[in-house]
Amino acid sequence: MAKATQISKIPATQPRVRRGYFECRYGQLHVHNAIPPGGGFEEGTSLLCLHRAPLSGRQFERFLLLAGHDRSVYAPDVPGFGDTDAPTARPTLVDYAGAIGDFLDSMRFRQIDVLGHQLGALIAAELAIARPKQIRRVVLVSVPALTDADREAFRLAQGPATAAADGSHLMSEWQRARDAYGPGVPAEVAANAFADRLRSGTQGAWATSAILQYPVRERLGLVTQPSLVLRPKDGLWEATQRVRELLPKARLIDLPEQGQGLFEASPEAAFEAMKDFIRG
Repeated sequence: MAKATQISKIPATQPRVRRGYFECRYGQLHVHNAIPPGGGFEEGTSLLCLHRAPLSGRQFERFLLLAGHDRSVYAPDVPGFGDTDAPTARPTLVDYAGAIGDFLDSMRFRQIDVLGHQLGALIAAELAIARPKQIRRVVLVSVPALTDADREAFRLAQGPATAAADGSHLMSEWQRARDAYGPGVPAEVAANAFADRLRSGTQGAWATSAILQYPVRERLGLVTQPSLVLRPKDGLWEATQRVRELLPKARLIDLPEQGQGLFEASPEAAFEAMKDFIRG
């Protein structure tokens, strides 16, 4: 009786969060997945969430529980990050998008919405361009629409986590993670980012290279789907503003009270800003 009583108190409306592996061109693709409590009946269009570098799909851990109430939500680890196999050669944005496209093909989605943060925003845009009928709506967050003057500062901010034999690099990397999030973000959020950064190794530098080489101005203008741009107050605050010129029909929402930890520390704010758009 005690066990039955305990089970009855578990909320019946909580999405089920699972993880799984799928095949892609680089090997196994690790995916975090939230399933609506209704089992898929009358659910909305599925949502694909693409993380920033050098994090992993774990970035959306709390966001999945909000967005997964009325739709299936998928947050893969981009190749080379988290538990997804890495490319063997330096990838381009098109390569990253192709690997995520392999997942979309294996799932046979008729339509899906895409959300991307930083690196993920550019992958989302590339998927939207390559798959105009399959990608229904696009949400771009902290878009690295960089000027020539921005590029060096961005590269230095992303800098590779180069290991030192005596471990002396660890404190500087930890401080970098704390500084990036700011004092108002829980230490646990920075700790998860710190761990992902160390784990990514050279893959983080490869992702930065892919971002810097991507022709943002030429490519973003080719996105034809309804688009929403979220602009938290982070290192890409000014860069994201430039998306107004590149996607004049996109709706842009400023989130000046939020920062780099939008999805980890303030998932409610992120979901509130986009919920009506992805339900449309």
